[in-house]
Amino acid sequence: MKSAVKTKASPKKVLAKKAAPKSVTLLVATKKGGFILTSDPKRREWTTKGPLYLGNIVHHVMLDPRDGKTMLMATKTGHLGPTVFRSTNQGKTWKEAAKPPAFAKAAEGETGRTVDHVFWLTPGHAGEPGVWYAGTSPQGLFRSADGGDTWESVKGFNDHPMRSAWTGGGQDGTPDGPKMHSIIVDPRDANHMYIGMSGGGVFESTNKGADWHPLNAGCKVDFNPDPYPEFGQDPHCVRLHPQSPDILYQQNHCGIYRIDRTAAGAENQWVRIGEKMPKSVGDIGFPMVLHPRDPNTCWVFPMDGTQVWPRTAPGGKPAAYVTRNGGKSWQRQDNGLPKQQAWMTVFRQAMTADAHNPVGLYFGTTCGEIWASTNEGEKWTCIVRHLPHVYAVEAVEL
Repeated sequence: MKSAVKTKASPKKVLAKKAAPKSVTLLVATKKGGFILTSDPKRREWTTKGPLYLGNIVHHVMLDPRDGKTMLMATKTGHLGPTVFRSTNQGKTWKEAAKPPAFAKAAEGETGRTVDHVFWLTPGHAGEPGVWYAGTSPQGLFRSADGGDTWESVKGFNDHPMRSAWTGGGQDGTPDGPKMHSIIVDPRDANHMYIGMSGGGVFESTNKGADWHPLNAGCKVDFNPDPYPEFGQDPHCVRLHPQSPDILYQQNHCGIYRIDRTAAGAENQWVRIGEKMPKSVGDIGFPMVLHPRDPNTCWVFPMDGTQVWPRTAPGGKPAAYVTRNGGKSWQRQDNGLPKQQAWMTVFRQAMTADAHNPVGLYFGTTCGEIWASTNEGEKWTCIVRHLPHVYAVEAVEL
């Protein structure tokens, strides 16, 4: 009788589990309150929570990516004036900041400055948990070190001897007031920051806001006697690429610009890349959105900037435009959008991208619609209608 032969079982192949796609949450700021939209993992179905603080003007809502729980909401309330509300549980409950951003009280006999509204919110550097920055109207910069509960003036800007000259005295022609926006912290260095001002231009600090200098070379000012001043420009939105932090893009009142600070001889010079846009459309708009992984890909949403500045989709035919080669060429993306009689306006904070692959794009309009694309702008779908006037949309993953 033959003895039984034991055979070694073949090892089972262990397949790496593919991470399940996360749902996308849109933080929507409107003229009559805040809203939170949440998708399924495929970004096809959306649910709406809100309004938060109905009737109050909400300019910006942001999630802290460092803890994934803290949210701040820049709000102008009827009875409290400009303030910031905080949530530490992903928006389930909210509480007003103990000390909102405010300029220092003026000395007796002097005219002081008053914050009209908090306009922009930016989480601080990854190595500085709890730090936030806020930009206001008129142009002011504020910092919080305790998760947005108490705010202090960044004196290096607010008390800078050139501040009044840089901001034009805070009396520019922005319809609802001059603004500090696009507060950017270099992901490599908490000391290195950029700000954008409407008006004033782009400014840079290398010492955490203790001092600032203009960074506007190459940006044309069509409405100025000197078309290339050191400062006085009107950037609408400035973005830094997170994986290539020496590359920044800018949607300006007078064109679309890009700067590569590693380029020899051009590290401080903006290059106008919007001149490659169709002449019938132009390169005027509000928002600027970057691809999260490709520094050569970005999107804009043009508006009519001719003569009386209607600030609507040119010809009533809305479309996003994308470049995938750093602005050398642009492609129109209007599949799914109305073909005519659609006079959309998209504000500077009201267009955003998620981190999925393919990237999802989202924009909100002043007529209360939210449009989405799950394939990098190739096709658009309206996911929400009848919201109030949309100021800002931010895509996050919770």
